[in-house]
This record gives sequence, structure tokens and C-alpha cells, in this order.
Amino acid sequence: MGADLPQHAARPVGRSRDRSELTPRRDLLVVGGGPAGAATAYWAARHGLDVVVVERKQFPRDKTCGDGLTPRAVKSLDDMGLGEELSHYHRYGGLRAVAHRRTMELAWPQHPVFPDYGYVVRRRELDQLVADHAVAAGAELLLGTEAIRPILVNGLLDGAQVADKATGTTNQIRARYVAVADGANSRFGRALGTARDRAYPQGMAIRTYFESPLHDTPWIESALDMRDRNGNSLPGYGWIFPLGDGCVNVGVGLLSTFRDYTSVNTSHLMREFAATLPAYWEIDPDRPLIDPVGGRLPMAGSVSPKVGPNYLVVGDAAGSVNPFNGEGIDYAYETGKMAADLVAEAINSGDGGAIWRYPALLEENYGTYFRVARLFARLIGKPALLRELTRIGMQSRPAMEWALRIMANLMDSDDPGPAEYIYKAAARASMAVSP
Repeated sequence: MGADLPQHAARPVGRSRDRSELTPRRDLLVVGGGPAGAATAYWAARHGLDVVVVERKQFPRDKTCGDGLTPRAVKSLDDMGLGEELSHYHRYGGLRAVAHRRTMELAWPQHPVFPDYGYVVRRRELDQLVADHAVAAGAELLLGTEAIRPILVNGLLDGAQVADKATGTTNQIRARYVAVADGANSRFGRALGTARDRAYPQGMAIRTYFESPLHDTPWIESALDMRDRNGNSLPGYGWIFPLGDGCVNVGVGLLSTFRDYTSVNTSHLMREFAATLPAYWEIDPDRPLIDPVGGRLPMAGSVSPKVGPNYLVVGDAAGSVNPFNGEGIDYAYETGKMAADLVAEAINSGDGGAIWRYPALLEENYGTYFRVARLFARLIGKPALLRELTRIGMQSRPAMEWALRIMANLMDSDDPGPAEYIYKAAARASMAVSP
């Protein structure tokens, strides 16, 4: 991120070791130091495991992201003991939906488990914060170190060949278990044979930052009916997330279920969206603080296999992104904890079969939800239908509140209401039409 953006003071994360110290077999090697990798490392270290994380970038480093943390993500960070750290960032209370010349402010729902607020935190700060926390818990973090290929012994994974990007030297890190957390592109995962099911939806997003006097508004904003400067309808959706530091994160997202997905120019979408933002943001569309950057997001658990004889795939590397809203950080933290708990159980019990329960845990926690989300993604890939749904929805506050509860995965099965009943009906429908 450019130096012209306000930043909190950067803190050093991780520590260097003489490479000769890396020869003993570790309990767990985590490939990737982002949300999934850092959470896996933190929880594994809390279990008393000998954990090493390799991250190919130096921290702090930027990532393409909306920077918004939903109540699910806040809960995970609070569980890791980072609630106080989060309180220093911009807190918001809900979503402002904008569509068809209407605006509706929707507070996060009350929930027995999740808080009714979120935060907006730059990924360069958030990822460093969680990685630092994992180090404090006992994990080792090797920055600027890339896992370039798996080490296979008799066909079984025994760790990774790693390269120090600063010196060009290579070394082996051997480990009893490996957590693959190297993000959406997941080179290491692909080397192990993981692949994305192309029948599942994939997201594409691009974002930048602008200065705005509304940088501390208590709402994140989503544009559900994007149009260009001539009033023509545009595919996808847009967002404006206030950071509380003089800036807002502005971006657009698109699902692969849109008919002409591959021909859409996201840079054009970004320019048109910035040029047509509501006047109250007071954004100069010609003066972004950095060049827009984008990326693709595998969604709905689309990557498999998610487990092997001694490895597990977590976060974006496993396609754990919510198609309803493009949110992946909360699922990265949650799948990281699941993986760490299972590895700890396998090591402490001596039963390596414990990690094979991972797919069942994913199915229990996300299976039905992701099937419903895939159905939703298929439906909104039809622009005319999406416009009609948003037009009807924006005329009913209860309907939009129910939609928010479902799309953010904040349903309460112990106290079901209309949102939960609608979701159950959608779940039954998804079972009938899902591949």
C-alpha cells in the first residue's frame, strides 16, 4: 500500500533462525501466513505443538480485500484473545444497502454467539496482528520464505523444500503434518493435487482507496444496483468500507455465474462505480490513493481434496469463501482452528486418522449453507432477475434484514424466525438442484 495512506505503526513479526536449526521434524508446518495460516499456527501453538509457518512475503504486506470484518470474523479474533487489539480500529454497526434510488441502513442482528458489530481493518495490519499473536503463542514465523515444492517420501508428504527469497538459498523443513494455507492460487496445494471444481462459483474483485470525509461512518455500504455514468446497468455489486483513518476502501465484485463473466473488464467497472458514487462520500474518482488491484476467489468449498494422509487444506486454499458476500476471512479463521485442533488430537493420541474427520466437520458447519449459496449464485447470475429481486427487497425492511442475516451466515437455529425458515426452504431446494 502506498506511503501516502495513513497507517498504524508497523511492528516486526517473526524471527529468523539459522537454517541448520530447521532439520529436526516439526509437529506442524503451515504454508502461508495469512488469516488461515496464522489462525492454524496460533491454535496449534496453544495446543503445545512445535509449529513453523513459512510466508513468502515480508510483513506488512498488502492484499486485495474489502478490509471488512463481519461479526463471525470478530468472534474468531476475540476467541484468539485479540478483542482489545481490534478495539483500536474502526467499528461499524451494520450495512447500508443502496439500490434503485433507495437507501436502507440495516443493523447487524442480535445473536447469542456473534457480536452485533464488525470492524474495518487494512489487511496489511490485520494479518500482521494475527501472525504476531501466533508467534507470541509459540509458533515460529519465517518471512520471505516460500514453500516451493512438497517433500515426498515413499509417496507421503514429509514437509517442504523452502527458499529464502532474500538470499536465494533453499532448505528442507520436515514436519509430521502440514497445513496448506497459501491462499486462492495455492501453488503448494496444486502440487499436492488439489483442484477447483469449475461447476462451483468463483468471485472476481478489484479495489482501491480514496480519501473521504465519511471515513468514520458507522455503516459499510453496498451498491446492489450498479450503473455506469450513462445510467446503463452494470453486472456485479460495489462496496464502500470506511476505515476511520481518512480513507475508504472502494471496490466491485462479480460472480462467475454471470453469463459474460470472462469478458467483463473489472477495471472499467471500478472506474464507473467510483465515478457514480453518491455525492455524500465526496470522493474524487480521478484520484485513487493507489492503483486498483484485483484477484479471483474460489468459493463455496470448491477446492478438493481438503485432506490427505498428513495434510489439511484451509481457508481460501480450500475455496472457503462465502458466495453470498465474498467474505473469506471468517471461514479462514474457523477452518484454521478446526485443522489445528485435529492435528493436535492426532499427535496427542497417536491416531493419525483423526485428521480425516476434517471433511465431515466442514460439511457439518458449511455444507448446507454453501449449497444454498451456490444456488443463490446461480440465480443472481441472471442480471434481470437480480434487478427484480433487489427492487422488491428494497421495498421491505424485514425482507432486507432477513437477507442480511442469511447472507452473513448469522442465523440462530435455537430461536428461528422468518430468515431461518426461508433458509430452510432454500436448503431443501438446493438439495434438489445441486450437482
